[in-house]
Amino acid sequence: MVIGGTGGVGRTICEKLVEAGTEVCFTYHNNLCRAEQIVEELSRGGARVACRPLDVRDEQAVAAFFNHVASTYAGLHTVVMATGYDIPQLHISEVSTALWRDVIEQDLNGFFHVVRHSLPLLRAEGGSYVHISSAGLLKWPEKDVLSVAPKAAIESLIQGIAKEEGKYRIRANSVLLGVIETGIFLRLREKGVFDETWCEEVLKGLALKRFGQPEDVAEAVLYLASSRASYVTGQTISVAGGYGV
Repeated sequence: MVIGGTGGVGRTICEKLVEAGTEVCFTYHNNLCRAEQIVEELSRGGARVACRPLDVRDEQAVAAFFNHVASTYAGLHTVVMATGYDIPQLHISEVSTALWRDVIEQDLNGFFHVVRHSLPLLRAEGGSYVHISSAGLLKWPEKDVLSVAPKAAIESLIQGIAKEEGKYRIRANSVLLGVIETGIFLRLREKGVFDETWCEEVLKGLALKRFGQPEDVAEAVLYLASSRASYVTGQTISVAGGYGV
């Protein structure tokens, strides 16, 4: 299950999971056309791929969604939280209360809704949560509070899930993203939010002198979701080119 499968990173995660031989169901918020296109592309080799609309802010919708999953599939072994939000780059002093509450509702509360209604399915046979988070948890990125602060709270929940649900053979881990050349980053670069000076300064701080690709993220997710990581829980993997080192 990939929550948020139509973005650049989400779509690549779905692709890698299909290549690994598993059934995939992903969610989308508004982009039905893109979702159907991804289903068609990933199903060409005979893989079973499906998509469903979902607004994670709506707890009743999340509950209904996982009821559908329970009645449709033989089991659920992985939930990847890969939702992304096109949020403005602002200093903390510039964030309005309304914007703050909206982001918290989408990101933090949305994650809680997904966990609350998927846990019973994962407890049946064990399974894994993989959360797509931010490398800003390692080193504060100026003007990125709306991304990093909610994910810091989610990271605490990931730790709690790992500790409390391990007895049910449930694991929980995160992938911390740096600058990935896809989706929101590309759109903001085109708008000039991330100009050449910004990119040059970020690259100076990286051990690996390049920005990441969606495939870099998907490979880390695939590892954490697989039996190769069967003794890994409550951990983070930073896919950020050495940001924070």
